[in-house]
Amino acid sequence: MAESTEQLRLSPKRVFINNINSYSSGQIAQFLSRCVVEAPDPETEEEERVTSDRSRAYHVVGAAGDGLVEDGAHALEVEQMNQDELLLKLMDCDVIIYNITQHAEQVKEASWALSALHNKMSHFSGPKMFILISTVMTWACSKPVDCEDPELPFIDELFWRRKAHPNFQKHIELEKRVVKMGKTNKKLFSTYVLASGLQYGMGEQVFHFFFKTSWLGQEKEIPVFGDGNNIVPTIHIHDLASVIQKVIEHQPKPYYLLAVDNSNNTLEDIVKTIASALGPGKTQKRAFEEAYLVKDLSVMEIDSLTVNLRVEGVYVKELFSTSWLCESGLVENMELVVEEYRESRRLQPLSICVLGPPAVGKSSMSKEICNFYQLHYITVKETISETLAQLSDAVKNADPDAEYDESAAEAEKLLSSLKDSMEQNGGLLDEHLLLRVMRDKLMSNPCRNQGFVLDGFPTTYEQAQELFCERESDDGISEESSYYKRIIPDLVLCLDASDEFLMERVQNLPQKVVQKYNYEEEHFLRELASYRQRGLEQETVVNYFDELDVTPLYLEVTNREGSNCLLMQKIFDRLGEPRNYGSSSREVREEKRREDEDSLRMEEQEMKAEERMREAEEAGHRAAEWEEWSKGLEELRRQEKELLNDQSTSMRSYLMRHVLPILSQGLMECCTIQSPDPVDFLAEYLLKNNPNNY
Repeated sequence: MAESTEQLRLSPKRVFINNINSYSSGQIAQFLSRCVVEAPDPETEEEERVTSDRSRAYHVVGAAGDGLVEDGAHALEVEQMNQDELLLKLMDCDVIIYNITQHAEQVKEASWALSALHNKMSHFSGPKMFILISTVMTWACSKPVDCEDPELPFIDELFWRRKAHPNFQKHIELEKRVVKMGKTNKKLFSTYVLASGLQYGMGEQVFHFFFKTSWLGQEKEIPVFGDGNNIVPTIHIHDLASVIQKVIEHQPKPYYLLAVDNSNNTLEDIVKTIASALGPGKTQKRAFEEAYLVKDLSVMEIDSLTVNLRVEGVYVKELFSTSWLCESGLVENMELVVEEYRESRRLQPLSICVLGPPAVGKSSMSKEICNFYQLHYITVKETISETLAQLSDAVKNADPDAEYDESAAEAEKLLSSLKDSMEQNGGLLDEHLLLRVMRDKLMSNPCRNQGFVLDGFPTTYEQAQELFCERESDDGISEESSYYKRIIPDLVLCLDASDEFLMERVQNLPQKVVQKYNYEEEHFLRELASYRQRGLEQETVVNYFDELDVTPLYLEVTNREGSNCLLMQKIFDRLGEPRNYGSSSREVREEKRREDEDSLRMEEQEMKAEERMREAEEAGHRAAEWEEWSKGLEELRRQEKELLNDQSTSMRSYLMRHVLPILSQGLMECCTIQSPDPVDFLAEYLLKNNPNNY
């Protein structure tokens, strides 16, 4: 009996989560599905429990919303169901979680599920828990706790004073219904409301626009909509999932809890930190109405960005010993959140170093790789020119009113050093300055975001070691180790070809190309000899990368037809798929819609063209038939006319000989006499004077 009780106690709870293919519900499902429960051993302390006694704590059942489920691996069951099927699933679960923080249309389904379960309480096989994950937007229009102290935060027990944003009225109405129905029979059907802050982490949702815009690097300034001074309550999605887990485990007495971290960051603070970590580091305030022009932001997300609340989740802190991931908030944990963003979105940078003798084709191959993988193409010459231009702009645009602008002074000092070095070395930089310029370029946000292809540099073991080795501060601690790991090449591409092939290629190059790359015969042969000599040294660039466990890819360049395509295919096979933004699901749907519309338009045009051709053919047939009929009618008229002429000739002859003479005489006589009855007179005249005596 004890054994069966223990087995029952360790059996996983069935947990239902709605809209599991969304960001928020999906992450919560993933977190809960990884939770384990430990079988206590009375003879050992808790920290000494044997891991073999671990078992899954929750059996997650997920209902998918509209569309395809992109990632359902974290749920043991993922289904699309009608209401009858859904109710059966809900009745079979111990915990029902409805998340309405992301999609407003889920409010209606959550309200139905709550009522359906409440009506079925008498059929419950055991206690059930209903957890509503709502949003702090139901507090957005609340009056201050203390008008004299506007910094005094709202706390959980003041939930009765909350007032919702106008677009979240249905959310607060549902919150009240959840609280009310949970009071009917708390032991059988307990209900909780978690008012969540704006969620971040693991790929982002509401803040994704700012992360994406910064990562892409196409904007010089990241927009802050509005004045940016509004305080935005937030919580990491894993911390929210952890709070949900604690509610399931402990079933606390308070039924309304605020789930927020300890931060009081403004929207401007958040966007500035994102821009510094991923983008240009600069922000620009724009009219809030411009947010509605951003297709990546939904109306619900735009409304959420307007929230201005100081809230504190007192119950969560007092009741649970939660192991927070980001208790201090998004700004303080930006490095961790950015790393999660890269991993979740599969945006890890791709870094490549292309080495080889002069004229082997490094530049053309590097550019082709950059085009395919959307990477940054880096050469020594262009990097130096770009650095000089940026430093000149920084010095030129320094704030003249500032007493001391450290960044401008540092830029001016470095610019002077670079110019002096180039003057003294015939346009070349000293080794330490060259490495500093190249290192700064590789560690810039664009290169650390998308990655780069480094063309023909470094050339020596020492340069490679200085460029890619972690630097230590004065106290012996590695500086920015994660940054240096990110710029270490994922692939070292070593191109090579015979000297005869290279010389023949240079001889066949256009004069402009020869001048551009300084391939005059004497200089080219000197550079080629220098490259071959460096390859014979004991420590080469390739040796350094071998020490870093970066296995070079050796490719032989030949003049065989199609060899370049084969080389590129080998490179693509080695590197795999691009690691950057593809089309979003919305863009894919939009593109599919456009393609369908274009297809329908083409079909309509083809149908109209066929209709026009058919009408033209029919018109031609009708015209031909009309012409033929007209010709027949004309011939018939001609024949009738000829027949009529033939008949009228004989008739005229007859009348002229036998009728008209006597008739003419009768008419003349009638006129002479002027008979009162001319017709009768004419008839009698013709009878009397008939020449034939009829």
